[in-house]
Amino acid sequence: MNTFKKFHGVIPPVSTIIDANECLAEKGMKNLIDFLIESKVNGLFFLGSGGEFSQMSTSLRKKVAEFAVQYVNGRLPVLIGTGTPSTKETISLSMHAKEIGADGIVVINPYYWPLSEDNLFQHFAQIVEKVDMPTLLYNFPALTGQDLSPEFVLKLVESYPNIVGIKETVDAVAHTREMILTVKATHPDFAVFSGYDDHFLNTLSLGGDGSIPGTANFAPELSINIYQSFMEKDYARAIESHRLLSGLLSLYQIDKPFVSVIKEALSLRGIKVSTNMIAPARELSERKKEQVEQILGQALGTEKIFINY
Repeated sequence: MNTFKKFHGVIPPVSTIIDANECLAEKGMKNLIDFLIESKVNGLFFLGSGGEFSQMSTSLRKKVAEFAVQYVNGRLPVLIGTGTPSTKETISLSMHAKEIGADGIVVINPYYWPLSEDNLFQHFAQIVEKVDMPTLLYNFPALTGQDLSPEFVLKLVESYPNIVGIKETVDAVAHTREMILTVKATHPDFAVFSGYDDHFLNTLSLGGDGSIPGTANFAPELSINIYQSFMEKDYARAIESHRLLSGLLSLYQIDKPFVSVIKEALSLRGIKVSTNMIAPARELSERKKEQVEQILGQALGTEKIFINY
């Protein structure tokens, strides 16, 4: 029996709010964290893709992690993304996350080099052997270039009980289905999260545990409604919320990386944050800002966009 804490529900991959000098903007981060906690999300994931970890120095990653754990102060479980292409650096960041009191880490597989299965297994093995804390794998083959197959994940979970879940950022629903059937059959506490927003309801219906959706930064009510309705077996309400959420997903096509869109959506909703980015990401043009506002209005209703938080 796995004695580690089980994560579930809606866990936003929290945007990192920065100033014009690409330093942490603490006031804006506080505003966003408080907004999300008051929105009744089930946890907070810092330094994921939407948190711009890949553009950050190690020192900035540590500063964001320290600030997040300290400011959340036990109000919700805090997950910290610690993955890098280097095993040694990932271990260092993971140990730091444990030392500062994070509730768990999220580890994406190394990007740039494709690895043999043995080398990939040993990468994760070294991390979880050194850092005994709840660990979620992060499967995002579109960005890493390498998939974590259900059979591979099962092999890891069989060997290391501190691997407690996975974020499945994959297009194919069949992949998530096989992950659930393959791993949860013998490890029912293993948590499977959808990484893509529109796979949340599918993931729950297949026996998964939650979602880590970018839109939950600025419209958490939609994902929360899906989760609560599903758990209450109010499937009609869950489907209605899913349809509303689906109306937001064209936001992801406005700019690449999409993190600029999320920050603009936060600002449009009245959450007091800066929209500065870490280069090479850039703030949106005026035309793209108008597109964000239009899509938000269509999905949420014009009168509901601004919440003045």
